Amino acid sequence: MSLPSKVTPYRKSTISKFPILLAKIKHGAISPTDLFNQTQDHVGGYSEFIEILDELYALGCINLDSASGRIYYAL
Repeated sequence: MSLPSKVTPYRKSTISKFPILLAKIKHGAISPTDLFNQTQDHVGGYSEFIEILDELYALGCINLDSASGRIYYAL
């Protein structure tokens, strides 16, 4: 997790990417591949994308429907 600090500006932290991904997920359930394709210009790569999803899941913001493999908004 890249947190904002004196060395890392907010816009380069993973927390700054939360609203971007959540805005896409709020519109309805979406597959991780589609979500990555829609947000890849905003995240640093696939590893950062997975890290952000992991953090959002740990915070209880998103859930994964194991039957369909789609991510949905949980709040």
